[in-house]
Amino acid sequence: MMIRGIATSAALLVMMVAAAVAEEGPSEGFETITLKDGQRVVGDVVAEKPEALYVDLGYDLLKIPRETVARRAKGEDADGEVVVRPGSTVADPSGFFTTGTLRPAPVKELVAKHGEAVVAIETPSSKGSGFLVNDEGYAITNAHVIEGETRIAAILYENAPGGGLSRRRVEDVEIVAINPFFDLALIKLPLAEGVKPGHAVLGTEGVNSGDSVFAVGNPLGMERTVTQGIVSNRSRNLEGQLYIQTDTAINPGNSGGPLFNQRGEVVGVTSRGARADMADNLGFAIPVAYVKDFIRHREAFAFDKTNPNSGYRYLDPPRRHRREKPEGLIGKSGEAR
Repeated sequence: MMIRGIATSAALLVMMVAAAVAEEGPSEGFETITLKDGQRVVGDVVAEKPEALYVDLGYDLLKIPRETVARRAKGEDADGEVVVRPGSTVADPSGFFTTGTLRPAPVKELVAKHGEAVVAIETPSSKGSGFLVNDEGYAITNAHVIEGETRIAAILYENAPGGGLSRRRVEDVEIVAINPFFDLALIKLPLAEGVKPGHAVLGTEGVNSGDSVFAVGNPLGMERTVTQGIVSNRSRNLEGQLYIQTDTAINPGNSGGPLFNQRGEVVGVTSRGARADMADNLGFAIPVAYVKDFIRHREAFAFDKTNPNSGYRYLDPPRRHRREKPEGLIGKSGEAR
C-alpha cells in the first residue's frame, strides 16, 4: 500500500508541474542553478513556484527550494562553462575537448563505452596512464609521469570488431605543454591514418562526498585495471592545491589516468596515493576544472626543453675532472704518473 501511495504522489507531482508549465508557457531554455552550498544543477526550469523551482534534468524531475538557491544563469554558469543539455555533450569553445552531462549507467557499461579513451604511457624510467581528450591524439597525463623524459611511447586500446580490445603501440609521443606545479601534461600521439580512437568527455559539474567514482589505469603495469570507490572529500588541500580525495585504489602506474563519475565523465586525474605501509584507501585526483584551464591556456605552458621557463631544464651531465700528476712520482713503467 505504501509503494502504491508513493507512486500516486509522484504521478500527481508530475501532473501538477505539467499543468504549471501549460499555464506559464514553454521553457526559455536550460540554465545553471548555483546553490548556497556551492553545488550546481543544470536543467530546464519547467515551473517556478513561490516556494520552489521544478527542474527537468532530462531523466528526472527535481524540486529545489528557493531558499537554497544562490544564483541562476542562462547560457553559461558562474565559471563561464557552457550550459549543456542533460544527457548530451558539446565542444568546448576552445574546440579542443568535449564537455557534457551524460546519463548514469552501470560501471561495466561505462568502462566498455569510455575505456577506449584510456592509454598507457611508457618511458625508459617509468610507466603511467593517460586519457585522450579529442580524436586528434591529444591526451592528458601527469607531469611526473614524463618528467625529464624525451622518449615517450603510448599504448592504445581499440575496440575490436569481434569484441574485446586490440593493443596498438605508438612511438615518438610529443610533449605539447607541461605544468609541473599542478602536475599536468598535454601530450600528442602521432596517430596512423584512419585511426580514430574514442576520447573522454570532461564533466561539467563538481563532485560531492559520497559520490561513486571509478578509475581505469595501469597500476604496477597491470593494464586496463578498473578500481571503484567513492569521493571521500571533494576538496582536500595538499601543498596549496586542491585534490579530490577518494578511497578508489590508486597505485603507481595509475598516475595520469582518469577518475570517472557514475555517468562516465572525467571528474579528475589520478595523481597520488598513500604508501601501503602508512594508510589504506587513500588516493587523490586533480579536479577536472584544473585540467580545463590547463588545456585552454596550453600556449602559456608550451613545452620547450631549451627554455627554463617551461618548468624543466635539461642540464649537461657532470664532467669528471682529471687529477693533476704529482711531480716526481714514478710508475711501474718508469714514466711519471
